[in-house]
Amino acid sequence: MPDALTLLESRRTVSSISLGAPGPSDEQIETLIRIASRVPDHGKLTPWRFILYSGAARARAGEGLAAILASRDPATSPDRLEQERQRFTRVPLTIGVVSRAKPHFKIPEWEQVLSAGAATMNLVLAAHALGFSAQWLTEWVAYDAEAGAFLGLNEGERFAGLVVVGTPNVPPVDRPRPSFTDTVTVWGA
Repeated sequence: MPDALTLLESRRTVSSISLGAPGPSDEQIETLIRIASRVPDHGKLTPWRFILYSGAARARAGEGLAAILASRDPATSPDRLEQERQRFTRVPLTIGVVSRAKPHFKIPEWEQVLSAGAATMNLVLAAHALGFSAQWLTEWVAYDAEAGAFLGLNEGERFAGLVVVGTPNVPPVDRPRPSFTDTVTVWGA
């Protein structure tokens, strides 16, 4: 396992179309979730949860999403419907990170949402630490009420992200990163 700084500096996103088998084992999935859960959580509210899309359920999820699109627009192209059918099957594992922030007398909802975002990022980093690659996605399914309900969201919940996990079949490529001086302001200077 790489040291922490090397791990953080070497994380790259690999597109879901470039991820394949093998995916994480059941034991590795438990590790991913355990690490994803180690985030700031003021009030110990656990304002997030996880939904696993793996095995045969991946195809059923894709079929359901394609059916939702087709019911809304019968003219949806066959290629577009096929993309939805393959949304979950093109990778070994997708983990839905669910934000379940709600009003609280002491902890603002915003902090709860940030906690779900932190859980999502920990999940991505944990996948990298285990030798996999992950991509944090949203796309239409993360914002669509009918798709969300079909994929397992409860009333008042929303996706912080859908994290796809697999083994990259291409080398990760870095992108230009913002410079220190472009992103940091020294207060009072």
